[in-house]
Amino acid sequence: MKIGFTGIDLPEGKIKYQDDTLIALSEKDKPKKISPFFAELIRDEFIKSEVIVIPADQILDLLILDMEKMETRLARAEDESEKGLVEKCLAELENETPLCEVSFDEHEKKLLHELAPHSFKPVIQLEKKMDVNQIIDEALAKACYMFFYTSGPQESHAWLIKKGSDIITCAGKIHSDLARGFIKGDVVSFEDYMSCHNFNECKSKGVARLADRDYVVQPNEIIEIRFNT
Repeated sequence: MKIGFTGIDLPEGKIKYQDDTLIALSEKDKPKKISPFFAELIRDEFIKSEVIVIPADQILDLLILDMEKMETRLARAEDESEKGLVEKCLAELENETPLCEVSFDEHEKKLLHELAPHSFKPVIQLEKKMDVNQIIDEALAKACYMFFYTSGPQESHAWLIKKGSDIITCAGKIHSDLARGFIKGDVVSFEDYMSCHNFNECKSKGVARLADRDYVVQPNEIIEIRFNT
């Protein structure tokens, strides 16, 4: 995940996320390998960013870039629906509203993805000082990301996924073979997992649920995939 920032003092490059859930899992399972999530922080680079972080009192520095892009587009636009959308965006931007906070219908969203204004991406307006981990937390929430986990004696691994993802998508995140040969998934909440000795005990106690391919994985769940090779 790439987090673009400006106007604040942050380290650049890949930053390890201090994940309390992963720490607890690794302390419990004592795996040979721990695989945390790393966010990438990039200064003044919004095109490649998935989330943008900026001080609230500097939001106009970002929105002016979008205004200039929209004014140029308006001068060239021939389609009336596109003109209407650009004018709507300009009105919101002039009111100092990032476009990520504006309601658009699906057709408008499709056009905006083509126009690619910076503030259509999730924007975090900082109003108080935060450390790097808090900023990553905010960015994950704003962009609707979550973690699921795999854990055992070999490895404890944090996997980043969009909220609302089904277990097939999660299986493919681990390895394409797991999605391709998916049979069933075993899923247990973090709290239940921590109360058991291992995943097999979760199954024997009945706290692990058997999930079909359309099951939507919830934040912080630990999963195992049954699959055919």
